Formats: sequence, C-alpha cells, structure tokens
Amino acid sequence: MARILVVGGGAAGMMAAAVAAKKGHEVLLFEQNEKLGKKLYITGKGRCNLTNACDREELYKNVVTNPRFLYSAFAKFSNQETIAYFNSIGLATKIERGGRVFPVSDHSSDVIRVLGQELKRRGVKVLLGTKVKEIMDDNGCFALLVTEDEKKYFGDACILATGGLSYPTTGATGDGYRFASQLGHHVTELFPSLVSFKLKEPFPAELEGLSLKNIRVHLVADLWYGEEKSEIGQQGKKAGSKKKKRRPGEILFEDFGELVFTGTGISGPVVLSASSYAAPLFAECAMSFHIDLKPALSIDQLDARILRDFDEAKNKCLKNALDHLLPQKLIRVIIERSGISPDRQAGAIKKGERRQLAGLLKDLYFPVQACGGYAEAVITKGGIDVGEINPSTMESRLVKGIYFAGEVLDVDALTGGFNLQVAWSSGYLAGLSAAGKDFPVRNGILENEQK
Repeated sequence: MARILVVGGGAAGMMAAAVAAKKGHEVLLFEQNEKLGKKLYITGKGRCNLTNACDREELYKNVVTNPRFLYSAFAKFSNQETIAYFNSIGLATKIERGGRVFPVSDHSSDVIRVLGQELKRRGVKVLLGTKVKEIMDDNGCFALLVTEDEKKYFGDACILATGGLSYPTTGATGDGYRFASQLGHHVTELFPSLVSFKLKEPFPAELEGLSLKNIRVHLVADLWYGEEKSEIGQQGKKAGSKKKKRRPGEILFEDFGELVFTGTGISGPVVLSASSYAAPLFAECAMSFHIDLKPALSIDQLDARILRDFDEAKNKCLKNALDHLLPQKLIRVIIERSGISPDRQAGAIKKGERRQLAGLLKDLYFPVQACGGYAEAVITKGGIDVGEINPSTMESRLVKGIYFAGEVLDVDALTGGFNLQVAWSSGYLAGLSAAGKDFPVRNGILENEQK
C-alpha cells in the first residue's frame, strides 16, 4: 500500500483523494482552511453549477486554454460520468437552461457534504487548518512535504490541487505556482478571468442595474499598442511566444445572451465569457464592447419598426416615443449619441436620423478600460505549463510522483459548469494515476513525521 498526499481540499483535491483512496492506498488530504470546499461553497451564487450536460464536442469548445490537454482527462471522467458519480454518492442533480447541472436542493453545501462523506467512507485522513510550506523532491522523485509548523510528511506521490488566485477570501494564495516553480516547472502569465469589465468614463451612471437579455455582443480590437506592459497580469512569467498583432476592428469575441450594467461597467454571462479572451490582450490593444440590442432584426427591418412606432406617436417628443422599443434607462443614452434633440416630435424625424437611431440600436458600443481583479474572478487564467505535464496521467514530466489537478493548471473554460468539470476530470485522472503507479518499497518513515 502506497501513501499519497493531496494538497488542497477544493473540488479537484477532494476528487483526487477519494479516487486514490478507493484503490486501497493511504491518502492524506491537506487543507489550509478550517473546512473543505470553501470556494466550492460560493460557486454558482451558492448553488454550485457542478458541470454541464452538453455533448463531448461542446465540452471541448467551452475550454478556452489548452483544450487538447484535457482529451485524456475528459475521456477517463466525462461530464456525464461526473453526474452519475455524484448521483451514486447521494447527490440528486437537475439540469437547467444551457445544460447547467445543479444539486436539486440548490445548495452547494450538499456537494461538499457528499464529497466529505465519500472521503470519510474511503478512509482519507483530512488535515484541516494545515498549510503546506514546501514540497521536496529527491533526485527527480517526490520525497516529502513540509507544513508551516515544520512537520514533515513522507509520501510515494503528491497531488497538487491548490487552486489559483481567484477569490482570495477563500484562501487562494497561489502557493501551487510557487511549489511548481521550485520543482522546476514554468508558470505562464496569470490573469483574473470570468470577471466584469470596467468601462471608460464618461459612463452613463443611470444604466446601473439595467439587465439586457437576448442580445448579441462583440468584443472588438480598437488600437494596437505594441509591446506595452500589461497592467492585468500580476504574477507569473510570460510563455515567451511572439504576440499576434491585433488589427483595429478585429473581432476578438462574440456571443449571444445577457448582461447587466454595474456601477462602473458591465457584467453578466456574455461579459464573463468575453473576459476569458480579453484579459491577456490589454497589453496588446484597446478594446470596445459592442451590443446589438435587436439581433433578430436587420437594420432595414428595424428602421421599418421605428417608422411604425413614430407614425403612431407622431405628436410625441422623441424621448417619449421609444418606450416600446427600449428600456427607459437606455432611451436618453441612445438619443444623446444620435445627436437628435430629445424634444423633437417623432413625426418630424427624418429618414437619415431614423436610420442613425436604428444603427445605434444595432451597434451600441462602449470603450473597455480593464477587467475586474482577482477578488471577483471566478477562475485564474494561466498556470503551470501543461507541456511539462503528461496529459494521460497528470504526472509531472520533470519530477516523478508529482501530479497536478484543477485551477493550478494552465487550463480555463467559460461559465456554465465547465471549469468545475476541468477540476473533476483532472482530479479524477490524477488520483487514478497516482493510485495505479508502481511504487518502490520504502523502509520506515522520517522520525519527525506526524503520524
């Protein structure tokens, strides 16, 4: 029987520990917080969107960075197998709009509870409030880890599932990147991802709280900066590849869905997804966010609709003639951008002015200033270079017996349960691989090891 040490009691770590222990090995799980799954608890606004029920092709499409690296992980433990697994350990699930999978109870605590029960059932020793300080190797093989209180733990394998930098209030410190670097791994540049956009001033304050649904959006490159230093990447190293020059007008991202205006900019599903692509590009180009408020209508159809509304309200002022077409909060913004007097009678609006209004409804845009920070980021973009990890096992190519899983990897996905699926799949594969490895027989343990 081997001893497997797992660092990090989040989604990937708990899955890895449970799978390794199921194979009959001794498993120790180290978690610096006072309880397991602290980030998991707040996922999906406390409901925990634990995966997505889409098909395999769609699953890969929703992985933004290094999807090919996950082929083996998804093949070993797919989203459908994730749903079946949670059902088998006592969690009833349901599928909602967009294939999002939630606990029937709508409580993320139930996901943590059933995982905790599974760890206990499999005999995993959970060490809460135990922060790992150092991971040590010996001649290219994992040897032991040292906790902050200087206790040393011998092991045959170590799975690093320490998470990233997002949601620092949950204990995210980036320790996994430090451990990996000390073991010789490269860490790509890190960015907060799945975050809101801060828009440039002057930003219409009256839009705060406005929600827009069934819109089409485009994130567009406005101006090339060259090689200016990014203000977004706060840690890590650049991968070294030559940056692609972005052409003004190039569409960087497009989507259909909903967003909400905040006090400083925009958020919501389409914005969070856009941030996955935007975060690394702020050093390369200025960007603007374009909104098609009426994607189902061509500009000619929209012009005809506006003409019909104006004919019915020909004696009304323009500012009172758009309420059937637009939310009240948007009317002043649209009129102001059109340059038409809000007090003009609707019947007096000329064809060219009407077409201008239609054009604004088809392309309302705002310059983007920045992405939100790690305090609100759902995921960290960037991480341990996957070229240095065996995708079939999640084992380090540099240090035998070291495995990686979850957010610490340079893999990230869009919203909708996809990032948690990355955690479950990579954690499962890491635990399975560590448990299936032929370990050399070791005699004894370190004298000062915590039993």
